[in-house]
Formats: sequence, C-alpha cells, structure tokens
Amino acid sequence: MDVPLSCPDITDLEVEYVTRVLRSGQLSLGPRVVEFEEKFAAYVGTRYAVAVNSGTSALHLAVRAQGIGGGDEVITTSFSFVASSNCLIYEYALPVFVDIDPHTFNLDPREIQRFIESCCVVNTKTGALTDARTSRRVRAILPVHVFGLPCDMDGIMRIARKYNLQIIEDACEALGAKYKGKQAGTFGDIGVFAFYPNKQMTTGEGGMIVTNDEKTAMLCRSLRNQGRGTERDWLSHLRLGYNYRLSDIHSALGLAQLERIKELLRGRTRTAAFYEQALSGHPLIKLPRSVPNCTRSWFVYPIQLPLSDCSLRDRLLTQLRAQGIGCQAYFPAIHLQPYFQQDYCAQKDFLPDTEAASKTCLVLPMFSSATEEQLRYVCKTLLELLETQSLSLAGAAPLRRDTSSGYKPSGGRDHAHSRMEPHVTIDKLIADAQS
Repeated sequence: MDVPLSCPDITDLEVEYVTRVLRSGQLSLGPRVVEFEEKFAAYVGTRYAVAVNSGTSALHLAVRAQGIGGGDEVITTSFSFVASSNCLIYEYALPVFVDIDPHTFNLDPREIQRFIESCCVVNTKTGALTDARTSRRVRAILPVHVFGLPCDMDGIMRIARKYNLQIIEDACEALGAKYKGKQAGTFGDIGVFAFYPNKQMTTGEGGMIVTNDEKTAMLCRSLRNQGRGTERDWLSHLRLGYNYRLSDIHSALGLAQLERIKELLRGRTRTAAFYEQALSGHPLIKLPRSVPNCTRSWFVYPIQLPLSDCSLRDRLLTQLRAQGIGCQAYFPAIHLQPYFQQDYCAQKDFLPDTEAASKTCLVLPMFSSATEEQLRYVCKTLLELLETQSLSLAGAAPLRRDTSSGYKPSGGRDHAHSRMEPHVTIDKLIADAQS
C-alpha cells in the first residue's frame, strides 16, 4: 500500500467553482479574488486580507510592508521552513535565531528575553533596540506557529510592546489554530497563511496576508501587482512591485475549500486522534502534546525518536518510504543549512533544543481524507519497524504490551518466555485504537 505524506482533499464543489471561472473568460484580476479575500478575512477575524501567489510571497510582502530592510535584524526561529528566514534576507535584513521550547517546537519567549538582555542595548532616547554584536537594529519578532500549534503569543506580545518591536506572524502551517480562542495569525501587526497542497486547505499555489491596518493592506495590494495604485492607469506604477497576484482560478478553488474548512480540519483531527491512540505508550516514541489555551490545527503529525540514537530517525525514514509510506524529517535547522552557513553570517551560538528537534523529529502522513485502512497500515508498519530496531539499541530488551502503560521493556530473565510475537502485539494495539 502507498500512503502519501499529504494529499489535497478535492470534491465536486471545487471542480464546479473552478469550472465556472474557466467558462467566464476572466481568469485573473476578477471578482473571485476579492470574494476570496473578503470571506477569508471574515473567517480569521481581521479587517483585511490580501491574496498572493504563495506563502513565501506573503511573507516577503509582509516584511517589506513593515519597512524592514538593510541594517535590521528580526528575532525568529531556526526550526522552520527556510522561507521564514529567506523573506528577511530578500530585504537585506538578517534573522537572529533564538532557541525553541522543546515541548512545542515554537519560539520560546524566555529565549527571546535572554537574547535581548545578553546581546542588545536600548537607546534611552529613541527606545531603539540594537544588537551590540552586529550594530544592527532589532526591528521585529517573527514567530512561526510550527506544525499548526500556536506560539505563546502572550509572552511574545509582552516583549514586543516592551521594546517597541513589530510582530510578523507566520501562520502558514496554522490555519484554524487558536490561541485563547483567537485565530493564530491575527495577533501581530501582520500575519500570513499558505495554501500549498499539503496545507489544511489549498488553492494549488497561494497565500494570504491579513492585517487590521488599512494602509498596510493597500500597500500589499500595490506591491503584489507591480507597484500599481488602486485607481491608477494600468501602466502607472507608484513603487517597485512584484507579480505576486493570485488568479481567479486559484481563488475559486480557495473559496470552495474555505466553505469546507470545518470538514477539512475535522478530518485532520480525526487522523491525529487515530495516531495518538495507536502509538501512545511506546517507549521510543514521543507524541505531540496538548498545550493549555491552544487549539492545534494539524498540519503534520510529528513524532520524536530518542536523541540517544541519532541514526534511528533516519533509518526509519528510509524503511517507511521503502514500504510506500510518505514521511519527512521536519525541520532541518535553518542555521545549519549549507547556503546559510556559507553566505549569511551564520550564527555560531548553539541552539540545543532546535538542533535536538531537527535530529529526532519525523512526521507521518497527514491529510483530511486519510482512510482507516491507510492509518492502520502506517501505524502497524511503524511499530513493526520499531520492534526490530529496539533490539539493536544498547541495553534494550524486546517490547511487550502492558495494559496500564502501553509498551514497556520486558524483564531481562524471562523475556524469552513472556515476549509476544510482534504481529500479535501490534495487531492488539491497533485493535485497541479502534475500540
């Protein structure tokens, strides 16, 4: 059986909406874009939304719209997809990485405060925050809601207010996630979402900028459309801009997906619940934990393997893929990426929790239309592989099922007599997940 890492959930509704646009004769710069923006803003709870052709484009315009550029630094995370740092480098600003919370994988407000206190000085007259090591001004914080779990926005917002820092929220993986009942992506000065096919909803390619500031929204609309003004001649350009427009075809797909967003999110939650039931209690697997005041929107399902055997994760990746199961090592630390080490003032500080997560995280297939048969196959295969791998770990004994705590090492002397056969153990676990 083949189980992809992700799969867009497309129905007749999406086909119908896209077909209408194709038959209309207006494939771009038409009414579907405006309608998509208005309905998306209503869904997340902001005054304005600006549709663009990718999440990366949304991030780039967000940085540019906030006036961040050469000589500036932005505090962010290295445990992310590279776009969250690239968008800063596009504008000649530099990311400064601080460590993550090892339990949530998100930017840790305590580490932000530690960086400011140990590395920065505050201008008593202007309030400007400067990195004493680089003489660059620290302008903003860019939190990433990693894997669809909201960051500690109270802690981040307190720091931003104290030091007059802007907040650019990367919610590309977190559509539908909430922090204290409020949608992720709507806390800062500007937020961004992405609609690549592996996301909670898709437009094929696409992204969205959200803000409550009218001037920021108007600027982003101009920047995405070659710098044109809203009421100017087509060949009149007010500023340097880009071709970051989203077409009506993509917007029609987005409108249909947005109508189904509750259904799409429920399907992902159902998939995550299956994994939690099937894999809970295994001594080699650390499952994602729930966090108070946070509603996670499942972008992927991340598990962690033991750091003591750094090769285990990579062996499992190879073996799962050989069995037709899509999986990935999310995320390689950005500050250790080859291009970053070579070209962009690579950070020398050790980020222990970021690097540990990068070495141990493995994400399993996650999509709203995943079937029970597919999920059973993923879990059974993973557990069979771990049963084999456990025997090679130093000092590890074979695993057996314990009714109170899931899997546990069996006793050294009697394991030859008490050990269950692997297929019996795994089938029982899967059966328990269905009960």
